[in-house]
Amino acid sequence: MDNEMDNDYFEPVIEEEEGKETPAPHEDEKVLTEENAGPGNAPSDKEPDPKAENAVDDKIAALEGELAAARADFYNYRQRVNREKQEARRRTEEDVITTLLPVLDNLDRALMVPEDGSARDVLVGVRMVQRQFLSVLEELGVSIIPTEGQQFDANLHEAVGTIPVEDPEQDGAVVEEQLRGYRTKEGRVLRAARVTVGKTK
Repeated sequence: MDNEMDNDYFEPVIEEEEGKETPAPHEDEKVLTEENAGPGNAPSDKEPDPKAENAVDDKIAALEGELAAARADFYNYRQRVNREKQEARRRTEEDVITTLLPVLDNLDRALMVPEDGSARDVLVGVRMVQRQFLSVLEELGVSIIPTEGQQFDANLHEAVGTIPVEDPEQDGAVVEEQLRGYRTKEGRVLRAARVTVGKTK
């Protein structure tokens, strides 16, 4: 009876046959790789390359130097342009003044009329100076803005008042010039002419 109980409660041990290979581990049991490595199992990062870092630093330093040089060149260029503009303006002013000096000379001569001289002599001298001055302005490209008999143009004229007129053709036309106006040969107004405009009742 004891032998029967032993057979019921104890399973026989099956020994592995000699020469039989151990089965390969399952996929889940494979060694962790770089892709599936968990925390603490990842391979260490590569050490930085000192040569590469030095090359980057040198490149940055070179670019910074080029930028500083470009800024200095631009600053010098701007200063040079400003000096050239000032020099050109100074020369233009000197040329205009030199051109006007003969006009001033003639005006001085007109004022040298003896005290016992007639007003007519003074008037003649002043008119000569006026003609000379206008001639100089024409040489500089400046012309007089036409007024009397012209239709009022807000781009050329400045109305300082109106005068009643009976002729319908004079309505809106310049009747009288109060102050002469001037413009350049390109048409730019230096000073608008001050005029009185006709207006019908």
